[in-house]
Amino acid sequence: MVKQEDMVVAAPETVEIAIVGAGVIGLATALRLAAEGREVLLVDPNEPGSGASFGNAGTIAEYACMPVGNPGVLRALPKLLLDPDSPFSLRWPALFQLAPWLVSFVRESLPAATRANALALAGLLAEALPAWEEMAKEADMADLLRRNGCLYLYRRESDFGKAAGGRALRAGFGVHQEVLTPGEVAALEPRLPPTGNRGLYFPDSMNLTDPKALMRRLLDAATARGVSVAQAAISGLQIEADGARLSGCGLRIKASTVVIAAGAQSRALAMQAGDSIPLETERGYHLEFPIEAPLLNRPVCPVDLGFYMTPMTGRLRVAGTVELGGLAAPANPRRLALLDRGVRQFFPSLGRPSSEWLGFRPSLPDSRPVIGLSRGSCRVIHAFGHGHLGLTLAPITARLVADLIAGRGDPDRLAPFAADRFDA
Repeated sequence: MVKQEDMVVAAPETVEIAIVGAGVIGLATALRLAAEGREVLLVDPNEPGSGASFGNAGTIAEYACMPVGNPGVLRALPKLLLDPDSPFSLRWPALFQLAPWLVSFVRESLPAATRANALALAGLLAEALPAWEEMAKEADMADLLRRNGCLYLYRRESDFGKAAGGRALRAGFGVHQEVLTPGEVAALEPRLPPTGNRGLYFPDSMNLTDPKALMRRLLDAATARGVSVAQAAISGLQIEADGARLSGCGLRIKASTVVIAAGAQSRALAMQAGDSIPLETERGYHLEFPIEAPLLNRPVCPVDLGFYMTPMTGRLRVAGTVELGGLAAPANPRRLALLDRGVRQFFPSLGRPSSEWLGFRPSLPDSRPVIGLSRGSCRVIHAFGHGHLGLTLAPITARLVADLIAGRGDPDRLAPFAADRFDA
């Protein structure tokens, strides 16, 4: 395997396609474009795949069409925001900055908006699993994927009842889901405490055994097909008649096409391209616990706690919850402690965590990503804002971007994800 530092090159002065951001969206897009014979440069200030693409729960969640904002969350929002130990919280010093986003989030949580947002997401998610299997084969990483399903765990009958709307919505979109009795839950996950939990099982979903290794394989596959990587921070984007010019500290790149796939860092570049996007940051956390033998057979999400417990190679990763609050503040120890207390409700004999992590998800009020052409120029393509679904939707987003560049794009399909949908 080639070392990452050996892959980084001096950025060329001109390139056909520059992708800003080397998370899973940027990596998948680079691989797709290189496979079509395009000249591609990936630009990122950090090691490719080292942000939220590495630190997430490792679930490829084709079932997750329910947007974060929905009537159930809206009803519980005051309690959620006032309880510092709830799965949905915000940093109060950031309230003024977040206020416009929160107003839009409330509007998108109304029933009609929720259904429209779920419909848009379901259309993308329907192709997620075969797209991942295709990309896994191309990048020689099928051994890092497990198709063993995912389990939602309901420890309170009231929570199961409140989730009826979500189950009905998913059923209407053809999502494969099975309601489980406590005995069926115990049969799937015998190491969970026998507390009479009900379950909702998604038998088709996949998960990663090692997200970091998978990102490395994606990078290897992309560079093997000629993709270049430059480690640099892009701060400027200037549209020109025949492309766009990117600039950063000591760096200037002229590209025929620029793809903005910088995750939570995308807002400023999109603004320079002519698009005002209400992108905010969800601060996501994880803890990892070393284990000798797997404690779980698949990702398990206790819905009242708002996190996933995912078995990975040699460890159990506990990842999730939502904390709104920007990019600058340090990790909140209270959120990490919340994960630690939560997982010990199931596995009290766990030792000390071997690692802890804070990362940033790009979050939009309607939970839909922005995928499509900039209003400022057809030479700039947006591919960001996937929230909790960046990993799941990476190969689908890559296809859509490649289709746009090749002139194969379907405008009607991309309309729900257009940058101008936020215009008043």
